[in-house]
Amino acid sequence: MKILRYLLLGLALVLIIIQFVPNELPAVEMNNPSDLLATDQVDGEVANLLKAACYDCHSNSTKYPWYSHVAPVSWLVAKDTREGREEVNFSNWSDYDMMDQLKILDDVYSEVEEEHMPLPIYITMHSEADLTPEQRQKIMAWAESTMDIIAEEE
Repeated sequence: MKILRYLLLGLALVLIIIQFVPNELPAVEMNNPSDLLATDQVDGEVANLLKAACYDCHSNSTKYPWYSHVAPVSWLVAKDTREGREEVNFSNWSDYDMMDQLKILDDVYSEVEEEHMPLPIYITMHSEADLTPEQRQKIMAWAESTMDIIAEEE
């Protein structure tokens, strides 16, 4: 019993100490004039699905929940957000050239179809991001039709 008490005390001490390890969450910017949602390429229903399932990691308008400020979870949130924005940042949509936009839309289609996105760990903490098969189909249909529109414009 004494060993368990020391282990729990040690664990609590470690959790307190790691809160002082510097970790910077990626910056949040709510004014994004180049954002995908500022274009006419996405309707309201798909826009809401993208906001719920994609935007926290793939835009500058991340909404950080309380636990994203508590180590070690904050380290994972910062890493996933940085990596997500590097892969695609919907806040910079208009800054991508046509070929990049087509590739991103193709990736959106396949990642959603294969249920690789949103990440299961994200869905665990954000039930609104758990897309139904019908919602996945809507995003895929939007990605496909938007690819056709972009390709026709050039």
